[in-house]
Amino acid sequence: MAGIVVVFDFDKTIIDCDSDNWVIDELGATELFNQLLPTMPWNSLMDRMMKELHDLGKTIEDITEVLKRTPIHPRIIPAIKSAHDLGCDLKIVSDANTFFIETFLKHHGIWELFSEIHTNPSFIDDEGRLRIFPHHDFTNTKSPLDCNTNLCPPNMCKAMVIEKIQACNTDKKFIYLGDGIGDFCPSLKLKNGDFLMPRKNFPVWDLICKNQKLIKAEIHQWSDGQEMEHVLIPLIKAISTAETNNGDSTQIVSVKLQTIPVTAH
Repeated sequence: MAGIVVVFDFDKTIIDCDSDNWVIDELGATELFNQLLPTMPWNSLMDRMMKELHDLGKTIEDITEVLKRTPIHPRIIPAIKSAHDLGCDLKIVSDANTFFIETFLKHHGIWELFSEIHTNPSFIDDEGRLRIFPHHDFTNTKSPLDCNTNLCPPNMCKAMVIEKIQACNTDKKFIYLGDGIGDFCPSLKLKNGDFLMPRKNFPVWDLICKNQKLIKAEIHQWSDGQEMEHVLIPLIKAISTAETNNGDSTQIVSVKLQTIPVTAH
């Protein structure tokens, strides 16, 4: 196997929307969601909204059908399959939840391609209601979220997750793909020889533009699924070729791939 770990965000990275908003909007609960939004953290709100939808007669099957038609660029699935076929270890780190992600991935036949999915836990209770819980219990004052940027939501700091993954993969190179504010913190944990693929003109891109000196990884931007595929797959091949030839991927990647400089826009 290639010595590469590819970490994907889910919302607006694998899929082309926010899965929480997509489910709420498609099931007709947007107005109630907007009313409750100022009153509680997002993660807690999503658990509350699942109760409200259940009380309105919406079933798990209704949620599943909505998730099956989640918007996605047609080149994302082929890109994920190609990365797996090239021997990469694929993982997801997301502030969505297990039910949403698992349902979507299984529907598209790519669930088994991912070795790990780190997200907010969820389960269906005895009443048939979807329950959603925080990845990190922010209600426990004895164990506060240890985030260095203060940009992460209280229920999940992706940098903490990335550090744990890195600790188990010390000899591998990382490629991290993301779009949101929460993807900036883990970007700071990537090392020299790793690769960061931010979605251009999304919140993480703006943060990188303003703080590029803090990023150690090589940056390769992308804007849609087609561009993601055109960047990711050659990048994986270049890293693998470099490791096969002389173990120095940095030199060969810089020759074969043009690193696009991050500039303010």
